[in-house]
Amino acid sequence: MTSLRAIHLVFIGASITLMVLVALWGVAMYASESGTAGYLAFAAGSAAGAAGLAVYLAAFVRKTRRMGME
Repeated sequence: MTSLRAIHLVFIGASITLMVLVALWGVAMYASESGTAGYLAFAAGSAAGAAGLAVYLAAFVRKTRRMGME
């Protein structure tokens, strides 16, 4: 059976991937003919969210290893 820790890691990894893809989409929309600064702000927010989740993921892995949840 899959552990709760493993499921958590998968979902956080998928969330990071999705936020990076959304950030890339925002940059592509900004670079298009009808691009506005709103797309760039949206991309920056998504990139910041992905970075925040990456920091959270690293802290979660460290904490669960300390607790012996390999």
